[in-house]
Amino acid sequence: MKVLKGLLILILGIVAIYFIGAMFLPKSYTLTRSTVVNAPDSVVYKNIVDLNEFMNWNPWKRMDPTAKVTISGPEAQPGQVYRWEGEATGKGQMLITAVEPNKSVSHLLTFYEPMEGASNNIFTLEPSDGGTKVTWTLSGENKTNLDKWMGLATDRMMGASFEDGLGWLKEIVEKD
Repeated sequence: MKVLKGLLILILGIVAIYFIGAMFLPKSYTLTRSTVVNAPDSVVYKNIVDLNEFMNWNPWKRMDPTAKVTISGPEAQPGQVYRWEGEATGKGQMLITAVEPNKSVSHLLTFYEPMEGASNNIFTLEPSDGGTKVTWTLSGENKTNLDKWMGLATDRMMGASFEDGLGWLKEIVEKD
């Protein structure tokens, strides 16, 4: 009976930490990574704005090369969408929502599986020492308690992928 009572207290404690702790966690998340590419902003921009070019340095495509991918809509313009479905990457889409030539590209990133959610994804470009500083930012709202707890791990879960992707972008653009 003592063991059962102890187990019940443990479970109630974990549940309390989950709900009470979530009240103190951030309501939003932001992940940002940057690199400087030794190329003009127009060249860097072309490799970001066109989702067909994005596929050349997309870190998740490299992580799940057998994922089914479709790209449709007006090339390098709002409305172009990249959809994927893969074993390692789940199911989702990235829709271009706004572009500012040679300055920024914004996307709405929607995840369907394994978990549902949406994020804003933006690439900004600015001059930097004869090259172009590229900043990749992912942000969104933590709508549920689970989202808030998962938000604590966003940097750990995705930061390395952002760094890899920016590194491959730099490599591709500087090679041309």
